[in-house]
This record gives sequence, C-alpha cells and structure tokens, in this order.
Amino acid sequence: MKTLIVMPTYNERDNIERLVGRLMNVDSGIDVLIVDDNSPDGTGDLAERLAQKNPRIHVLRRPGKQGLGPAYIAGFQWGLSRDYDAFMEMDADLSHRPRYIPRFLQEIKDADIVVGSRWIKGGGIANWPLSRVFLSRMASLYAKLILGVSIADMTAGYICYRRKVLEELGLDRIHSDGYCFQIEMKYRALCRGFKIVEIPIIFTDRKAGNSKISRHIVLEALIITWILRFRKKLFERP
Repeated sequence: MKTLIVMPTYNERDNIERLVGRLMNVDSGIDVLIVDDNSPDGTGDLAERLAQKNPRIHVLRRPGKQGLGPAYIAGFQWGLSRDYDAFMEMDADLSHRPRYIPRFLQEIKDADIVVGSRWIKGGGIANWPLSRVFLSRMASLYAKLILGVSIADMTAGYICYRRKVLEELGLDRIHSDGYCFQIEMKYRALCRGFKIVEIPIIFTDRKAGNSKISRHIVLEALIITWILRFRKKLFERP
C-alpha cells in the first residue's frame, strides 16, 4: 500500500531531519510530504535539501502561517493528485513515534481510518504537565459527549486514512484548525458511515521547539463542536 505521510511544519528545524531519517527506515512504500508555512527558522530550506537527496521526500511550501488544518488539506490534495492509497497525519516534533506506523498500515487494510489513541487501554501521554493532560483529555471527552460518538480520542492527530475517505469528505468545505480540524474530520467520516479503528499510542512531549496550541484553537473547538452537531444531516450520505 503506497502511503503518504503529510507533515505540517512551522519552525521545526531542530526536529525535522531526525524524524524524516527515521521514517525512511520504516517502510519502503512510505513517502513524506513536508508542508512548510514559510518557517522563519529555515525549516523549509532544510526540507528542500532533504528532498534533493531522497526521491521519497517531497516539500510543499506555503507563503505564510495559515494553520494546521489548511496545511493538512493542502497536503492531502497534493497527494490525491498522485497515486497514493493511504494518507497519514503526523506531527513534526517527534511526539508521534514512527514505531507505530507498521501497526497503522496493518489495521488500515480492514478499516477506513485508523486513529492513534492516547485514551484507550495501552495508550497515554509521557512528559506532559498535568494541566495539559487534563486539557487534552477534557477536549476529547467534550467532543465525544456533544457529538454522541464512541471514539475515545477525538482530538488525536496521528491518523491514517484510506484514499476513498478523503475523496468523499469534501476537503474544500473543511475550514477548521487545530483540535477542531481533528474533530471535524472524524465526525464527518462517522456521519458518512466510514469505519474508524483506534490503536493505542504513547504520545511524547516535544524536546525542541514550542507548542503551537493556543487559546484561540481551544475556543474554536468548543464552539464548532456544537455547530457540527446541528449540521449532522449535511454530512451524511444521501
């Protein structure tokens, strides 16, 4: 199964080379697309140099910081114009461990979406302060309860999609960012009857660089979750 890992970056120069090096050793059927939002620290230039050395590494450069959700959508659309069978979301800060990828690729053979979950048995978070663990856990629980779904980790960002899911969801109609982008993608897929499977992962806090989570992203998730609930009929298959 030919797989594209879409990896948005903004000031991840200290992490990107080490992570991409690990990914190239996981599976020969994996390509990586680095979507850089004009990082001031030169992440995009470093990504270009890595791509010149390895044909499985690709770079999509955007003119400025436009958000996580739009970066993923741009990366998915880039991949859909090519012959990839599966698409993965993955953070560029080494918080998503590459060792889980073989499990993702195994599970996606019988599922439409595979979610790397922190909140099922065997999953968890390492090296986060309790305040951030509580915020993340409550965000997932909030979305789960409001939307009436069974997915434990609605805000998870380590995900694998089959091509047909992205083709059907209507990516041009998704404008959410951050936590809410992750919630909306899963909810739209559930509304259309796609099968989602969760596998346990241990999420590890970044060792270099700064987190991109902001109050605005959290507030957006709180509000848009309700909007998604009341627009459910629009997401279902005719």
